Amino acid sequence: MYPKLSDLINDLFGTDINLPIQSYGFFLALAFITGAFLIYRELDRKEREGFISTTTKKVTKGKPAGYAELILNFIVSFILGFKIVGFFLEYSMFVDNPQEFLASTQGSWMGGLIIAIAYTTYLYYSKDKKKLAKPVTEKVVVHAKEHAFPILFLAVIAGILGAKVFHWFENWDEFTSDPLGSLLSFSGLTFYGGLIVAFFSILYYGERHKIGWRYLTDAAAPSLILAYGIGRIGCQVSGDGDWGIINTSPKPGWLSFLPDWMWAFDFPHNVINEGILIPGCVGDHCFRLAETVYPTAFYETTMAVIIFAILWSLRKKIKVPGVLFAIYLMFNGVERFLIEKIRVNNVFDFLGMQVTQAEVISSCMFIAGIGFLIYFLKNKPKTAV
Repeated sequence: MYPKLSDLINDLFGTDINLPIQSYGFFLALAFITGAFLIYRELDRKEREGFISTTTKKVTKGKPAGYAELILNFIVSFILGFKIVGFFLEYSMFVDNPQEFLASTQGSWMGGLIIAIAYTTYLYYSKDKKKLAKPVTEKVVVHAKEHAFPILFLAVIAGILGAKVFHWFENWDEFTSDPLGSLLSFSGLTFYGGLIVAFFSILYYGERHKIGWRYLTDAAAPSLILAYGIGRIGCQVSGDGDWGIINTSPKPGWLSFLPDWMWAFDFPHNVINEGILIPGCVGDHCFRLAETVYPTAFYETTMAVIIFAILWSLRKKIKVPGVLFAIYLMFNGVERFLIEKIRVNNVFDFLGMQVTQAEVISSCMFIAGIGFLIYFLKNKPKTAV
């Protein structure tokens, strides 16, 4: 396993570099960027096809920088400078534990002040050059695709918060024993918690910017499942604990063409240091599981790519808005419900049954998908074919 991206690079190319980029965080960022790019394309397509209209917003030109704007930018640029310069001065600390460094008081006060003063001065004079005797307020056109990256930002913040909160519900003892460590860790993210919170946040955004929620969710559906699959690559590569139950059965003959790790894996050098010590290993991540388990993160990535391919191929053929999203909900629900049967997870009592949180939510998603499908087909717009 490769807890940090540099571990993977060193293994592939025989180098000896040490980068402050954790593998899980890298693939999580890649997932969000990929999702935003696909949403950008889909929103642009739906606008060109007449399903989403442009909107307008008011922009004031020629206004000098106000005190509040200057103070806010000074504070933000100081924090960035404090940490960025500190990163170079305390490189070893940052590279070993980026989250701990970012949350600490370590940094460069002088670097922060220099960058804050320089940027605030630049902002003041750049606005002063464009200052008009009488500021002018104009209306500018906002195209649908311009909402993609604000949606990405909102989804990242809301998704991570939701994923953390739902994980804490499942692992309350872990949270109470180390709240700060649990908050800053890239592991311990419950996907459905992130999806639910991000979903309602994006719906609110769409409502505020007059984007029909059916079209918005249709545009997002393929990117959601692909982003999920990319995120699961991070789970597999880092070994963050999202693995399956013990699997010591021999690989079936009909799967002999596959590498052994695709059937059963012991996740050596996993990022959470789970299992037994690896003889002769030196470093922070020297454990492997005592017994091999199902690599469920790899299975989920595979299924996510297949589902994405199906949704992407259907996106132009389905004319009733909302139907693609309903199909996504059903596919997603089935995929996660099935993987829970071989995945390690916390079990709780629900209506007399021993189930996992994901089994309950995935079942609800599948049922909601059926309900949405029926509703959308019965109440399709007159223009839909």
